[in-house]
Amino acid sequence: MILSEKHVVVTQSEAGRFRAFTSTCTHLGCAVAEVSEGRIKCPCHGSQFAIYDGSVVHGPAARALPAYEVKVVGGEVTIAGKDQSGAAPPTAQ
Repeated sequence: MILSEKHVVVTQSEAGRFRAFTSTCTHLGCAVAEVSEGRIKCPCHGSQFAIYDGSVVHGPAARALPAYEVKVVGGEVTIAGKDQSGAAPPTAQ
């Protein structure tokens, strides 16, 4: 699920296991536009990232998508903490 207004993409690689990443491609800063076939896909130059860890599956991007900590409490998914660069998520609750 891409939350474009919040610049976050939330994935579920297996039942009950959620991950959150920035939705800004690490190649040239375009917004990713699709999550399918186990990949987060950027339409600008074709970069693709793994839904389970944000790693680059197909370039030209050379760096993984920064990840945020995800907490599930009472069936509600919240994004917390900071990404790997130390930046707070834009949707911190």
